[in-house]
Amino acid sequence: MFDTVILYLDSIKARDPAPRSRWEIMLYAGVHALLLHRLAHGLYRMEFFWLARLVGQISRMVTGIEIHPGAKIGKRFFIDHGMGVVIGETAEVGDDVTIYQGVTLGGVDPVNSSGKRHPTIGDGVIIGAGAQVIGGFTVGARARIGSNAVVTRAVAEGATMVGIPAKPMLLDASDYAKDFVPYGTPCSEKFDPETQKYELLRCEMETLLARIKHLEQSADRRTG
Repeated sequence: MFDTVILYLDSIKARDPAPRSRWEIMLYAGVHALLLHRLAHGLYRMEFFWLARLVGQISRMVTGIEIHPGAKIGKRFFIDHGMGVVIGETAEVGDDVTIYQGVTLGGVDPVNSSGKRHPTIGDGVIIGAGAQVIGGFTVGARARIGSNAVVTRAVAEGATMVGIPAKPMLLDASDYAKDFVPYGTPCSEKFDPETQKYELLRCEMETLLARIKHLEQSADRRTG
């Protein structure tokens, strides 16, 4: 148990350069929220729903972070800063996930969701401040959701999503290879959303031209 706590605190230190000691990390609101959620989730699984909700509400009042007792949270989950984070009942969060303040893992209309209203977040995902991930789909492992992005569809493994609605962006290999990117968005000069918008259009045009050329060659063979 003690070793698990130490590993958890050290995993936070690896993602946040601000704290100078493990004791400082233990003051983080995100750590308190996760601890109280473990208790609330245990009560929820035992079907003590009212008590689970009570613990969740106390956590919300103390930390400013709202995690439904039914949400499934993996290992070494880190909520940085935390205020305004909302995680819904059927959300599932994998291991080593990092999210920032103002993030919502929200739900859709239960009538059209087959019971799974909230997203499933894969291992190692980073979700930037203010991002909204809405729906019962999956965000693939090591995906990165940029700040203030609005995600309403499944995200491929390793993709970086930005914008409203969120779309995948091209990344330099050196950025993609990084184990951790603060706020889920590379900040180098190479990462310019406007420039990358034109790059995506260029790639689409090249694909269409290649398709037209293929169709022309097929037509020539049939008429020749």
